[in-house]
Amino acid sequence: MSRTLPLASFTSISNKISSWSGTLAASPRFSPLFFSSQPRLSLFSSTPISHYVKNLPAILAMDSSKAGTVKELPVGLDEATEEEYASQCKLLQEFTNISSIDKAWVFKSESGIGSQVMFSISQPNLLANKRRKFMLSTSILKESNNNVNFQWAPFPVEMTGVSINIPSPSGSKLLVIRNPENESPTQFEIWSSSRLEKEFWIPQSTHGSVYADGWFEGISWNSDESLIAYVAEEPSPCKPSFDCQGYKQGAAKDKECMSWKGQGDWEEEWGECYAGKRQPALFVINLNSGKVHAVKGIAKSLSVGQVVWAPPVEGIDQYLVFVGWSANLRKLGIKYCYNRPCALYAVKVPLYKSEAAESDLKSMEELTVVNLTQSISSAFFPQFSPDGKFLVFLSAKASVDSGAHSATDSLHRINWPTDGKLYSSTKIIDVIPVVNCAEDGQFPGLYCSSFLSKPWLSDGCTMILSSYWRSCQVILSVNVLSGEVLRISTADSGFSWNVLTLDGDNIIAVCSSPIDVPQIKYGCLMDKATNTTGWHWLNVSSPIFKCSEKVTSLLSHLQFGIMQIPVKDVSDCLTKGAARSFEAIFVSSKVNNAPDPLIVVLHGGPHSVSLSSFSKSLAFLSSLGFSLLIVNYRGSLGFGEEALQSLPGKIGSQDVNDVLTAIDHVIEKGLVNPSKITVLGGSHGGFLTTHLIGQAPDKFVAAAARNPVCNLSSMVATTDIPDWCYVESYGRKGKTIFTEAPSAEHLTHFYSKSPILHISKVKAPTIFLLGAQDLRVPVSGGLQSRLTIAV
Repeated sequence: MSRTLPLASFTSISNKISSWSGTLAASPRFSPLFFSSQPRLSLFSSTPISHYVKNLPAILAMDSSKAGTVKELPVGLDEATEEEYASQCKLLQEFTNISSIDKAWVFKSESGIGSQVMFSISQPNLLANKRRKFMLSTSILKESNNNVNFQWAPFPVEMTGVSINIPSPSGSKLLVIRNPENESPTQFEIWSSSRLEKEFWIPQSTHGSVYADGWFEGISWNSDESLIAYVAEEPSPCKPSFDCQGYKQGAAKDKECMSWKGQGDWEEEWGECYAGKRQPALFVINLNSGKVHAVKGIAKSLSVGQVVWAPPVEGIDQYLVFVGWSANLRKLGIKYCYNRPCALYAVKVPLYKSEAAESDLKSMEELTVVNLTQSISSAFFPQFSPDGKFLVFLSAKASVDSGAHSATDSLHRINWPTDGKLYSSTKIIDVIPVVNCAEDGQFPGLYCSSFLSKPWLSDGCTMILSSYWRSCQVILSVNVLSGEVLRISTADSGFSWNVLTLDGDNIIAVCSSPIDVPQIKYGCLMDKATNTTGWHWLNVSSPIFKCSEKVTSLLSHLQFGIMQIPVKDVSDCLTKGAARSFEAIFVSSKVNNAPDPLIVVLHGGPHSVSLSSFSKSLAFLSSLGFSLLIVNYRGSLGFGEEALQSLPGKIGSQDVNDVLTAIDHVIEKGLVNPSKITVLGGSHGGFLTTHLIGQAPDKFVAAAARNPVCNLSSMVATTDIPDWCYVESYGRKGKTIFTEAPSAEHLTHFYSKSPILHISKVKAPTIFLLGAQDLRVPVSGGLQSRLTIAV
């Protein structure tokens, strides 16, 4: 149920080892002792996964080329197998060590020649189960032959304990925020080019952690860089405490002797990935005084996020624009769920000019909040044009209106008033409508997971953004005045592209494929004066994505392609879009004298997509000698709204049949051995995995299900998104009949859609990878299925 790619959790040690063990079990090159006669939780006959987690440091340190000291081996494993495990573990670590670029910012150099770029990079730390974050800078020099030269800093700088860093609009300052652990203060730092200029400590009594999640997250500098608006957790109310004499007045410390501190009233959180996040609220900090003001006037029932300062108007108080989510009924899990209604609001912030001629805040009394988007059910990612004349935003109205957790986006514009007077009846102008069904090769609709902080070209009306285009991610230019949409990344390679930042009218991006590590690209707009149009993309040499020679060699022996899979029973399709072909990404060895064993990879969602971009975990599996069939069944993002909406109400049948059709397609082409097929997937991909081994028990020799949806009738009572069970099981009708007290009829219907219905037919050895704290697909469902299999 997410927009993330499958197997993202490979960076955790436990999932890494579990996935590794499942990989070995599926391979015909390993001893059959890894299989049991019946499916069970672990494919190891007598060795628990914890043994490998506990001994991971020793395994990683092993040198398979040298004879080591005699070790205590797990029961059932010989030394050769142990060495093989060590080799695979080292290889996985080599893949995992490849860094990723999270964000990038461009600054004009002080000399006015060229630019400076700052990259925010992360790298998994497997043994600590964390991610290292660091910054790496480079200078861009334009050369006379229309090439560019990136001069990289010799080493990156680790950002220990940093939650967020945001440059100021001028690029002269950098805000660094360090969120607290336990009940420590939040730390704000203002850096110049050479030193730390200011430091502020915000106590928990003012607010909790600043949101840094990419969804509620909102941090915005005002135009003169003296104020910063941001979203943080509203301070928690005092908890009741008691001592030997009973109730104790005043707050008590957690570890105060001879006292007991209660938890207080229960407050609902925002679900999966938001543990401890109850009420995001809006704050403004004055960088001259360090004073923090909570923005008043916002209803308690409204959770806020994505705040931006509106353009300043001389002599008029300035506005803050933010997104608001109502939680009057229940805070259903919001992570990856775009079907939660939301709107853009504006609140006036009273300012005055201090003696230093910089903006400061007047008394933050009760202020009037204006709903700017009352006529549309969803509005988020507000972005002002450079001249401040209009405000653009994304909408997931197709998702809100249908109930599907994610669907085709639309883009809209509001003309911003020059007199500073706002009204709820503000006209909303459609820029890119929802695309229901596109012709072959045409724009399939907008699927945009974020905006750049500065997405504008110099004409002031053209945005650069990334979007899904069937199985690829592409870069688009969008004229928000005319509505013209152009695909500007290369279209003939099958690679996926993601824009990082803009350097004036040039683009810094990354592109990759399932068998090609990411590469930085520099896009230049052709000179219209020479009658040339379009974009020219230059390769950029970078140290960021360097990998070992072994990884490079293994990847060089692979190939991939994006297959068009015709729909099998077109007569069952209710719409034109649902009858169009879907896609599967096929990865295989270049030298394929005999077909390699096949792993079928299934994404979650179901309204997500597997992109033709580089995935370290999947590249690792390919390098072991497996072919991959990565299926984007109907219902996936990137294929138009009609194809997406064809799945709700048909889960467990249409999506299962699409996967089987894709498998039959590659079998008929002679690309795979039909007796050596395995399947893996997470969340809804786990739902499909367990459905497939039940509905087609003779098709698969092994399976791996990560946090699988196995029994909808039990999940509906424990998940943070029970509405998902209704919409995906019933279709649009599910949005209307959703209730938190399912009837016996509803539960029977859920059971009929669930993989557990087919559990008695399962033959393939299956490994379950379960998250003990998963709120989206609770661990109880996987445990129930495992125990049922064991019985």
